[in-house]
Amino acid sequence: MQPPPTPDLVGPRARTLWLVTHTEASHHVDGLVGGWFDSALTARGEREAALVGQALRRQVPHGTGVEVVTSDLRRARQTADAVGDALGVTPTLDARLREKSYGVAGGRPQAWLEERFVVPPASGDRLRHDEGVEGAETWLTFARRVYAGVTDLLARAREHQVLVAHGGSGQLVVAAWLGIPVEATGYARFRLPAGSITVLREDGRFHSREVAELGSTAHLRVTG
Repeated sequence: MQPPPTPDLVGPRARTLWLVTHTEASHHVDGLVGGWFDSALTARGEREAALVGQALRRQVPHGTGVEVVTSDLRRARQTADAVGDALGVTPTLDARLREKSYGVAGGRPQAWLEERFVVPPASGDRLRHDEGVEGAETWLTFARRVYAGVTDLLARAREHQVLVAHGGSGQLVVAAWLGIPVEATGYARFRLPAGSITVLREDGRFHSREVAELGSTAHLRVTG
């Protein structure tokens, strides 16, 4: 009699996570600091969000019980609503996926922040670095928050998930997906343009993870 297969080989479950960066928001065009400033999508951003939804409708297998999880900030929620409409899914909110907080700088002109911002050191404790702005999150606090959200997301037995985040928090989603320790995220960066789709895949047998596509905006080019 053959011995039973090991648990890792029973019912292999592959997983695909589509990471979406919210589309163009008002703070982008107005030159304001984003962070927790609750800006809304522009008219262009709304059109691009619909294109993101259309692209995912082509990519995500139908009838798979896909879930859509989003940052609770308005620009991300609006993007997620367009995706949810395309997939026939109601998004759920997770405040842990918010962008990094820039404290009192949120909603102020970028120039205001640049005048006060203290850049992190090239070496040393970049994670706890004080940026010189009242109320701003340290990178360590930010990373731990996003990592906690990703941990809970991946604990759910889903083969297909869509996550809508921001340029900064999205980078940490990729880092968490790859198993990069929080302590190493002071240097880890990934380019995720507004409205981009990043495809993250995990195989069902060895549970190895890959970044199959990073920050793609090909689906937005029809806007001209």
